Amino acid sequence: MSPPAFEPKAFPPRRFEEGAFIFREGDPPGCAYVVQTGKVEIFRGQGASRRLLGAVKPGGIFGEMALIDNSPRMADAIAAETTVCLVIPPAAFREKLEKADPFIRALLRILVKNTRSMAEVMD
Repeated sequence: MSPPAFEPKAFPPRRFEEGAFIFREGDPPGCAYVVQTGKVEIFRGQGASRRLLGAVKPGGIFGEMALIDNSPRMADAIAAETTVCLVIPPAAFREKLEKADPFIRALLRILVKNTRSMAEVMD
């Protein structure tokens, strides 16, 4: 998978130590993140119902769904090891999104809606 088309120099890197929450389920939308080094794990639920949804490795992006549909975070993002991410501010993300073909924008919104619906059913 090729990394997203964001210029690394344009966005500040941020370091997260192992175990650090990058954001929590239910948080308002904020920034998106591109992993430069390390690994981020995405969890949903609390206590006995908590489950790992996936891991994001270098070149991967996370936190984008909340920016696409302007909804609260649907999961926790936690640094699985010391991790450095590029921080993509909402304005920069939206600017990229608005430059995309309208069909692609609509498709992304549908995919995000479907993902959120599936997550609710799985709870």
